[in-house]
Amino acid sequence: MDHTLIAQAAGAGAIDSATIIKAASLVGSGIAAVGVIGPGVGIGIAGSRALEGMARQPEMATKLLVNAIIIAALMEALGLLAFVIAIQLYQFGSAAAPTATTMIEAVRAIV
Repeated sequence: MDHTLIAQAAGAGAIDSATIIKAASLVGSGIAAVGVIGPGVGIGIAGSRALEGMARQPEMATKLLVNAIIIAALMEALGLLAFVIAIQLYQFGSAAAPTATTMIEAVRAIV
């Protein structure tokens, strides 16, 4: 790695902390969006196992269906939470120029 290029890039354009925070929030929104994949896979696996159980024991179909719906709803809530966090981070990162007060307000809104 050429350290002179890194030094030139750092010295050419002064990067302020607001730009770094905006870039980090955009990267974080992409990472949070990946969190939607997990509940989707989980709902598919839970649904297939519930159908297997219903096929093996038809007399337990109503209990398995109720439990599968509850589990799917809980998994879907986790997926929606990850999606909402990704949207909030993206909006914060693509804002014009965040000030110190808007950064503090955004952190308070997330926490």
